[in-house]
Amino acid sequence: MPMPRPSVRIFLCGDVMTGRGVDQALAHPCDPELRESYMRSALDYLELAEQASGPIPRPVGPGYVWGAALEELRTAAPDVRLVNLETAITRSADFAPKGINYRMAPENAGCLSAAGIDACSLANNHVLDFGPSGLLETLETLQDLGVAATGAGRNLAEAGAPAVIPLPGKSARVIFLGAALEDSGVPPGWRAGPDHPGVNLVEPSREAARSLAARIAELRRPGDVAVVSIHWGSNWGYQVPEPHRRFAHALLDTGQVCVIHGHSSHHPRPIEIYRDRLILYGCGDFLTDYEGIGGFEAFRGDLTAMYLADLDHEGALLGLDLVPFRIRRLRLERAAPDEVRWVGETLARESHPFGVDLGAVDPAHLRATPRGRSRATP
Repeated sequence: MPMPRPSVRIFLCGDVMTGRGVDQALAHPCDPELRESYMRSALDYLELAEQASGPIPRPVGPGYVWGAALEELRTAAPDVRLVNLETAITRSADFAPKGINYRMAPENAGCLSAAGIDACSLANNHVLDFGPSGLLETLETLQDLGVAATGAGRNLAEAGAPAVIPLPGKSARVIFLGAALEDSGVPPGWRAGPDHPGVNLVEPSREAARSLAARIAELRRPGDVAVVSIHWGSNWGYQVPEPHRRFAHALLDTGQVCVIHGHSSHHPRPIEIYRDRLILYGCGDFLTDYEGIGGFEAFRGDLTAMYLADLDHEGALLGLDLVPFRIRRLRLERAAPDEVRWVGETLARESHPFGVDLGAVDPAHLRATPRGRSRATP
């Protein structure tokens, strides 16, 4: 029997970190000043990448960083494109005293439009790297680009408000809500308040799950699908903390949430399909300037993946395809066949306890399925 046609195809990825070295490669970089203990200039990250992989043309165009992902997006034709933007878009010099600060010049933010990004979650531990003024400039820049934002705002009501994304040619919409947990490194003082800007910072509790679901329910219409985007957990390692899993299940148990889009880890983490709904516990970094930095090679942080989720009209998962890429010279390249196998075998191993199988569709694509279900192309 043929599978039902998808109602919505969603593109999801992990952290989009277009500050520091990436910003310096683009046409209108910020002042390269950094206040890190080991780097004083963002140009140093650009040079590390060149030492590791070869020269990077400067300046690069706005689509450069997406590389081969642009062709894949054209072919896959997702209805909506959602990311975690882990970079302030600002020229502010109001460095938050936290050691690592990411900013991208507003004039370089066209790199988001180059990939057709529809909405960004801003609930993360870098959006306020340059203070409230940097956050406000970020929000204004995204608005000017026509890119929706969620997860941070001018006050608590705005930070906790979902973005509603119409889908051209379809009655369905995507309700996109961003939130963060403190264990991802978000300073507690960044929590949005009734009259001050900040992040939608929540606790991983059933009460918080019901509160987030209630905000979605206020907006959701029949046929809409809801994605909750959560910044949580550590940067390295495959273990999923039990509070994260309980929180994800509690969100899905409300009946309002269709997909959990987890991020913060620098490499992909396990996948779960719970009650026919998708949980991505960590999507890994998608765009970064970490190239050439050593110390965690076993996790292959240079390998990342695009997630393409097909949902039916009720939000149940029909299929999940993964497209692995390699970050090289600050852009996405097609992963080699052995690298695709490595990603597939690693995620298959780590997702097995969560009841998910992962296998190859072809040398460049992987598919995740509930254990026992065929991976044949629908």
